[in-house]
Amino acid sequence: MSQILVAEDEARIASFLSKGLRSAGYSSVAVATGAEAYDLAISGDVDLMVLDIGLPDQDGFTVLHRLRAAGSTLPVIILTARTSVADTVTGLDGGADDYMTKPFRFEELLARIRLRLRADTTAEVTVLSHNGLDLDLRTRQARFEGKTVDLSAREFALAETFLRNPGQVLSREQLLSRVWGYDFDPGSNVVDVYVRYLRNKLGAHRFLTVRGMGYRLAEPS
Repeated sequence: MSQILVAEDEARIASFLSKGLRSAGYSSVAVATGAEAYDLAISGDVDLMVLDIGLPDQDGFTVLHRLRAAGSTLPVIILTARTSVADTVTGLDGGADDYMTKPFRFEELLARIRLRLRADTTAEVTVLSHNGLDLDLRTRQARFEGKTVDLSAREFALAETFLRNPGQVLSREQLLSRVWGYDFDPGSNVVDVYVRYLRNKLGAHRFLTVRGMGYRLAEPS
Protein backbone atom coordinates (compact mmCIF):
# COMPACT_ATOMS: atom_id res chain seq x y z
CA MET A 1 0.00 0.00 0.00
CA SER A 2 1.44 3.37 -1.01
CA GLN A 3 2.06 5.86 1.79
CA ILE A 4 1.11 9.48 1.03
CA LEU A 5 2.54 12.35 3.07
CA VAL A 6 0.19 15.34 3.40
CA ALA A 7 2.00 18.55 4.41
CA GLU A 8 -0.86 20.93 5.20
CA ASP A 9 -1.26 23.27 8.18
CA GLU A 10 -5.02 23.85 7.81
CA ALA A 11 -6.51 21.06 9.91
CA ARG A 12 -9.79 20.83 8.01
CA ILE A 13 -8.10 20.31 4.65
CA ALA A 14 -5.52 17.91 6.09
CA SER A 15 -8.29 15.79 7.62
CA PHE A 16 -10.28 15.82 4.38
CA LEU A 17 -7.25 14.72 2.36
CA SER A 18 -6.26 11.99 4.81
CA LYS A 19 -9.76 10.51 4.95
CA GLY A 20 -10.14 10.66 1.17
CA LEU A 21 -6.77 9.01 0.57
CA ARG A 22 -7.58 6.19 2.99
CA SER A 23 -10.93 5.72 1.29
CA ALA A 24 -9.10 5.43 -2.05
CA GLY A 25 -6.86 2.66 -0.71
CA TYR A 26 -3.77 4.60 0.32
CA SER A 27 -2.08 4.96 3.68
CA SER A 28 -1.59 8.58 4.69
CA VAL A 29 0.20 10.66 7.29
CA ALA A 30 -0.38 14.39 7.81
CA VAL A 31 2.03 16.99 9.18
CA ALA A 32 1.58 20.73 9.72
CA THR A 33 5.12 22.13 9.47
CA GLY A 34 7.85 22.29 6.89
CA ALA A 35 10.38 20.71 9.23
CA GLU A 36 8.18 17.66 9.80
CA ALA A 37 7.46 17.44 6.08
CA TYR A 38 11.14 17.43 5.19
CA ASP A 39 12.09 14.87 7.85
CA LEU A 40 9.41 12.41 6.76
CA ALA A 41 9.96 13.02 3.05
CA ILE A 42 13.70 12.39 3.28
CA SER A 43 13.25 9.30 5.47
CA GLY A 44 12.26 7.04 2.58
CA ASP A 45 9.12 5.92 4.42
CA VAL A 46 6.65 7.68 2.09
CA ASP A 47 5.94 7.23 -1.61
CA LEU A 48 4.60 10.68 -2.52
CA MET A 49 4.06 14.06 -0.86
CA VAL A 50 1.14 16.46 -1.29
CA LEU A 51 2.74 19.78 -0.29
CA ASP A 52 1.12 23.06 0.71
CA ILE A 53 3.22 26.18 0.13
CA GLY A 54 2.00 28.24 3.08
CA LEU A 55 3.48 26.21 5.95
CA PRO A 56 4.13 28.15 9.16
CA ASP A 57 7.84 27.58 9.83
CA GLN A 58 9.27 27.30 6.31
CA ASP A 59 7.31 27.50 3.08
CA GLY A 60 6.80 24.58 0.76
CA PHE A 61 9.24 25.96 -1.79
CA THR A 62 11.99 25.75 0.84
CA VAL A 63 11.02 22.18 1.74
CA LEU A 64 11.07 21.22 -1.92
CA HIS A 65 14.43 22.91 -2.53
CA ARG A 66 15.99 21.10 0.44
CA LEU A 67 14.62 17.76 -0.76
CA ARG A 68 15.97 18.12 -4.28
CA ALA A 69 19.31 19.46 -3.01
CA ALA A 70 19.60 16.32 -0.89
CA GLY A 71 19.06 14.17 -3.97
CA SER A 72 15.52 13.04 -3.15
CA THR A 73 13.41 11.99 -6.14
CA LEU A 74 10.21 11.64 -4.09
CA PRO A 75 7.21 12.62 -6.24
CA VAL A 76 5.80 15.94 -4.98
CA ILE A 77 2.44 17.45 -5.87
CA ILE A 78 2.06 21.05 -4.73
CA LEU A 79 -1.46 21.86 -3.54
CA THR A 80 -1.88 25.53 -2.72
CA ALA A 81 -4.19 28.53 -2.72
CA ARG A 82 -1.55 30.52 -4.63
CA THR A 83 -2.69 30.86 -8.22
CA SER A 84 -0.12 33.16 -9.83
CA VAL A 85 1.87 32.00 -12.83
CA ALA A 86 5.07 33.02 -11.01
CA ASP A 87 4.31 30.64 -8.12
CA THR A 88 3.46 27.81 -10.51
CA VAL A 89 6.71 28.31 -12.40
CA THR A 90 8.68 28.51 -9.15
CA GLY A 91 7.18 25.24 -7.97
CA LEU A 92 7.73 23.32 -11.18
CA ASP A 93 11.20 24.75 -11.75
CA GLY A 94 12.02 23.89 -8.15
CA GLY A 95 11.40 20.23 -8.76
CA ALA A 96 7.68 19.67 -8.15
CA ASP A 97 6.13 16.95 -10.29
CA ASP A 98 2.74 18.66 -10.41
CA TYR A 99 0.97 21.82 -9.22
CA MET A 100 -2.71 22.15 -8.26
CA THR A 101 -4.57 25.15 -6.88
CA LYS A 102 -7.32 25.29 -4.28
CA PRO A 103 -10.25 24.79 -4.42
CA PHE A 104 -9.74 21.46 -6.13
CA ARG A 105 -11.60 18.31 -7.13
CA PHE A 106 -10.41 15.37 -5.07
CA GLU A 107 -10.91 12.94 -7.96
CA GLU A 108 -8.51 15.02 -10.07
CA LEU A 109 -5.93 14.96 -7.28
CA LEU A 110 -6.31 11.17 -7.07
CA ALA A 111 -5.74 10.89 -10.81
CA ARG A 112 -2.54 12.92 -10.54
CA ILE A 113 -1.38 10.81 -7.59
CA ARG A 114 -2.01 7.61 -9.57
CA LEU A 115 -0.04 9.02 -12.47
CA ARG A 116 2.97 9.86 -10.30
CA LEU A 117 2.90 6.52 -8.51
CA ARG A 118 2.57 4.43 -11.64
CA ALA A 119 5.44 1.97 -11.50
CA ASP A 120 5.59 1.03 -15.16
CA THR A 121 5.66 2.99 -18.40
CA THR A 122 2.59 1.51 -20.03
CA ALA A 123 0.25 3.90 -21.80
CA GLU A 124 -2.28 5.62 -19.61
CA VAL A 125 -5.82 4.26 -19.89
CA THR A 126 -7.92 6.66 -21.93
CA VAL A 127 -11.22 4.74 -22.02
CA LEU A 128 -13.04 3.30 -19.01
CA SER A 129 -15.57 0.56 -19.76
CA HIS A 130 -18.19 -1.24 -17.70
CA ASN A 131 -21.28 -3.20 -18.65
CA GLY A 132 -21.55 -1.73 -22.16
CA LEU A 133 -20.80 1.84 -21.09
CA ASP A 134 -17.58 3.50 -22.30
CA LEU A 135 -16.15 6.77 -21.00
CA ASP A 136 -13.54 8.44 -23.19
CA LEU A 137 -11.26 10.41 -20.85
CA ARG A 138 -9.88 12.51 -23.71
CA THR A 139 -13.08 13.61 -25.43
CA ARG A 140 -15.08 13.59 -22.17
CA GLN A 141 -17.88 11.71 -23.88
CA ALA A 142 -19.86 8.61 -22.99
CA ARG A 143 -20.90 5.88 -25.41
CA PHE A 144 -23.44 3.09 -25.04
CA GLU A 145 -25.62 1.13 -27.44
CA GLY A 146 -23.83 2.80 -30.35
CA LYS A 147 -24.74 6.30 -29.19
CA THR A 148 -22.49 9.12 -28.07
CA VAL A 149 -23.75 11.13 -25.11
CA ASP A 150 -22.38 14.51 -24.07
CA LEU A 151 -22.04 14.95 -20.32
CA SER A 152 -21.44 18.08 -18.30
CA ALA A 153 -18.14 18.30 -16.42
CA ARG A 154 -19.77 17.24 -13.13
CA GLU A 155 -21.76 14.45 -14.76
CA PHE A 156 -18.62 13.10 -16.38
CA ALA A 157 -16.64 13.30 -13.12
CA LEU A 158 -19.39 11.43 -11.28
CA ALA A 159 -19.63 8.75 -13.97
CA GLU A 160 -15.83 8.41 -13.98
CA THR A 161 -15.83 7.91 -10.21
CA PHE A 162 -18.34 5.07 -10.55
CA LEU A 163 -16.40 3.39 -13.37
CA ARG A 164 -13.12 3.61 -11.47
CA ASN A 165 -14.76 1.81 -8.54
CA PRO A 166 -16.80 -1.02 -10.11
CA GLY A 167 -18.70 -3.15 -7.64
CA GLN A 168 -18.04 -0.74 -4.76
CA VAL A 169 -20.81 0.99 -2.85
CA LEU A 170 -19.96 4.69 -2.77
CA SER A 171 -21.51 6.81 -0.05
CA ARG A 172 -22.85 10.28 -0.73
CA GLU A 173 -20.00 11.68 1.37
CA GLN A 174 -17.39 9.86 -0.74
CA LEU A 175 -18.96 11.09 -3.96
CA LEU A 176 -19.20 14.65 -2.65
CA SER A 177 -15.53 14.73 -1.67
CA ARG A 178 -14.25 13.14 -4.86
CA VAL A 179 -16.37 15.09 -7.36
CA TRP A 180 -17.23 18.38 -5.66
CA GLY A 181 -14.32 18.86 -3.27
CA TYR A 182 -13.73 19.56 0.39
CA ASP A 183 -15.49 22.93 0.46
CA PHE A 184 -18.93 21.69 -0.66
CA ASP A 185 -21.87 21.60 1.80
CA PRO A 186 -22.07 18.00 3.14
CA GLY A 187 -25.82 18.41 3.69
CA SER A 188 -26.48 19.08 0.02
CA ASN A 189 -28.57 16.70 -2.11
CA VAL A 190 -26.46 17.47 -5.17
CA VAL A 191 -25.24 13.84 -5.41
CA ASP A 192 -28.79 12.53 -5.69
CA VAL A 193 -29.61 15.17 -8.29
CA TYR A 194 -26.61 14.26 -10.47
CA VAL A 195 -27.17 10.52 -10.14
CA ARG A 196 -30.65 11.21 -11.50
CA TYR A 197 -29.09 13.12 -14.42
CA LEU A 198 -26.84 10.13 -15.20
CA ARG A 199 -29.76 7.74 -15.03
CA ASN A 200 -31.70 9.90 -17.49
CA LYS A 201 -28.77 10.07 -19.92
CA LEU A 202 -27.13 6.66 -19.52
CA GLY A 203 -29.91 4.39 -18.31
CA ALA A 204 -31.64 4.11 -14.96
CA HIS A 205 -30.57 0.47 -14.61
CA ARG A 206 -26.86 1.33 -14.46
CA PHE A 207 -26.76 3.24 -11.18
CA LEU A 208 -28.28 1.38 -8.26
CA THR A 209 -29.36 2.84 -4.94
CA VAL A 210 -28.12 0.86 -1.94
CA ARG A 211 -30.54 1.92 0.77
CA GLY A 212 -28.90 3.62 3.73
CA MET A 213 -25.43 3.37 2.15
CA GLY A 214 -25.17 5.14 -1.22
CA TYR A 215 -24.87 4.09 -4.85
CA ARG A 216 -23.04 1.52 -6.96
CA LEU A 217 -22.76 0.46 -10.57
CA ALA A 218 -24.97 -2.41 -11.66
CA GLU A 219 -23.09 -5.58 -12.58
CA PRO A 220 -23.59 -7.17 -16.03
CA SER A 221 -26.69 -9.35 -16.08
